[in-house]
Amino acid sequence: MTTLKLAIIPSKITKDGKHKIRIAVGHKKETRYLVTDIKVNSKNQLRDGVITGHPSASVLNVRLRELLNRYQEAIDKIYVKDYTPAQIIEYLKEYKGSRIGGRTFSAAAQEFIQDKINAGRASTAGLYQITLKHFLNFNKGDTLLELISPRTIKNFEVYLAKNGLNDTTIGMNLIRVKAVINEAIRNREVKYEIHPFEFWKRPESAVKDLDITVEEVRLIRDSKPKEKSLRMARDLFMLSYYLGGINLIDLIEIDFKKATFIEYVRTKTKNTKTGNKKICLTIPDEARPIIKKWIGRNGKLDFGYKYSYPNFRNYVTKELQRLAAILGIEKHVVYYSARKSLTQHGFELGVSLEVLEYTIGQSVKKNRPIFNYVKIMKEHADKAMKKIIDHLFLSD
Repeated sequence: MTTLKLAIIPSKITKDGKHKIRIAVGHKKETRYLVTDIKVNSKNQLRDGVITGHPSASVLNVRLRELLNRYQEAIDKIYVKDYTPAQIIEYLKEYKGSRIGGRTFSAAAQEFIQDKINAGRASTAGLYQITLKHFLNFNKGDTLLELISPRTIKNFEVYLAKNGLNDTTIGMNLIRVKAVINEAIRNREVKYEIHPFEFWKRPESAVKDLDITVEEVRLIRDSKPKEKSLRMARDLFMLSYYLGGINLIDLIEIDFKKATFIEYVRTKTKNTKTGNKKICLTIPDEARPIIKKWIGRNGKLDFGYKYSYPNFRNYVTKELQRLAAILGIEKHVVYYSARKSLTQHGFELGVSLEVLEYTIGQSVKKNRPIFNYVKIMKEHADKAMKKIIDHLFLSD
């Protein structure tokens, strides 16, 4: 328990012979002091935490009571057992003036999460919610943004490891904490002399080995499963391959009614990228029979699945993995494998990176000199897709 009370140190006399009122902070059997700017003429003018016998006693007592309440509010915001006496004093020194009631990490994170939800990125918001839970459990409650230090981040990393998370998951959680803090800095909600992530090195991302060979794509294309769920998984995979590696969340929103081409903005980047975000591709002949098979009355694909998108995505992933196992494909095959495989196959056929980036909706790297002279257009993407799809069929 941490205690706060008013005190005078008799030996600490100011040059004018007066005594400054101090706040005695008792913590872990130690007492340290915070000095106020309030003075009394004699040590006897402070009795039982109240100034008496001073001409401005009533005014000074109100100021001291407000100050004690302010510091008590600060104490109530943290898990004091995790702090040393020195850290408590430093914390209280910071928690004053305009900084009283400063932004907490939880408040900043929740606002960040809500922004993701508003942008249609509910699945991403869910990941940040998990990270927030980890951080609050680690900290045994909430904490002010300004109190997060490099040591906090290091200890959080150790905490996650002790709780059985692998290196990749630990890295992703720390990246999310960093994103929340950086957003708070941009919004001028907190300022650091040393950024909490100053000494943290982001681990090298392991390359996801999710692409499959042309021969393995053919196995999926030519498979004839009897179960509807497996046929659906096969067709969704091939549609993504034929339509430039389109993400599932974007594919199910396309209106195919009387369409000869698709034009869309990736859900993943619509609120992050700047400039032209639209992807436009001609619908190849190979995709049309699949679209015709599954198109609903509203022009969108209809698989008779009425649950939430996250559940549908997980269902498709599970069925694709089951289909791959049946076909003897000894790789981790998911919906995203279509996008990865398309890109790899295009690269192997000599399609330029700029065209591939446009085709799949990846951010085009504008620092490449050639980008200053070339504008990637729909015609380039259509030509690239024809080359990739023809290779898939001509190699039979």
